[in-house]
Amino acid sequence: MVNLENTKAQMRKGVLEFCTLSIIAKGQIYPSDIIAQLRNSQMMVVEGTLYPLLTRLKNAGLITYTWVESNAGPPRKYFTITDQGQAFLKELESTWQELVSSVNNTIKHS
Repeated sequence: MVNLENTKAQMRKGVLEFCTLSIIAKGQIYPSDIIAQLRNSQMMVVEGTLYPLLTRLKNAGLITYTWVESNAGPPRKYFTITDQGQAFLKELESTWQELVSSVNNTIKHS
């Protein structure tokens, strides 16, 4: 039997990169704030999922980070989107709209 929770998790994972880039595109942000925004949007994510994704996005040149001094402890990494990341996000948005349309058309015709 197919595990519904596993299927739902895979669907979320498939759009996590898109959602994460969209959040970072709004302005400089700390990883725990990214997690909070994703959770507020019902995207269940943990640090162990987000940090490798941030590393992949950084290595691909889509995001960058700066160290910011903190009054509460060591300096923190704050992420921002690059110009290349903005262009990539624009393509993802277009692809997402096409996918939503295709899925909706498929569901309506079933």
